[in-house]
Amino acid sequence: PDSQPRQRRTQSLGSGVIIDSQSGYVVTNHHVIENADQIRVRLDDGRSFEAKVVGADPEADVAVIQIPAQGLTAINIGNSDSLRVGDFEVAIGNPFGLSQTATSGIVSALGRSGLRIESYEDFIQTDASINQGNSGGPLFNMDGDVIGINTAIISPSGASSGIGFAIPANYASTIIDQLIKFGETKRGWLGVRIQQVTKEIAMTAGLNEPRGAFIGGVSDDGPAKKAGIKTGDIILEFDGQKIKTMRNLPRVVANTKPNNKVSVKIWRDKKIITKRLTLGRLE
Repeated sequence: PDSQPRQRRTQSLGSGVIIDSQSGYVVTNHHVIENADQIRVRLDDGRSFEAKVVGADPEADVAVIQIPAQGLTAINIGNSDSLRVGDFEVAIGNPFGLSQTATSGIVSALGRSGLRIESYEDFIQTDASINQGNSGGPLFNMDGDVIGINTAIISPSGASSGIGFAIPANYASTIIDQLIKFGETKRGWLGVRIQQVTKEIAMTAGLNEPRGAFIGGVSDDGPAKKAGIKTGDIILEFDGQKIKTMRNLPRVVANTKPNNKVSVKIWRDKKIITKRLTLGRLE
């Protein structure tokens, strides 16, 4: 009997944002509720409710849960696209179980990616103190609008080192709407393999500077192949949005609804060519 593996019950702490007072929808991070047998939400007024999962997206680290509570107050989701580096903001959450803890800071950077924290990265970087338990909590601007969902930190010690990351509210809202409506996220699919446009690639292709996403391969059954996009092309614009670097393209494509007809501007033979295609769905 002593050699039998023993099961140990563990608990995880996180934070959340009430976005719908009537339906009881609460937004948090996917990693906060991942593999949970039971989810319990404790409100500021002391009430506690068992929650059910409405939908979760591990790729964006966003989840929507629901509680059967009355008398809730929902927050207002702001426009994260209006943020500027240097703007003041406040993070509120549950670090180390200390509920309703507020910390302040500034927007340190925008559009952070390449961190390998999530599959689709476009983070707001903040120096507001964020610790274990803050995940899923709101990042407010000075008007009291939520402009981000606190998600991760970079720290050699595991404690706050002034480098925290939040999912922008505009991006999170797209995911949240789909999770509530479908219980899952429906992402667009182009069907290409891409790589960074280096100075050497730009020079060879005749581009004045490294920009866009270089097509390293095209799926045989993908929308790109059907539209005539080829290996060696460089995507400069997708559905009216400029692709500055390779990392921009997966997020822009994923945020576009499947079956949408989109225009793609590519660089081929030292000139811009426009292709029209119907986007597929990423399974």
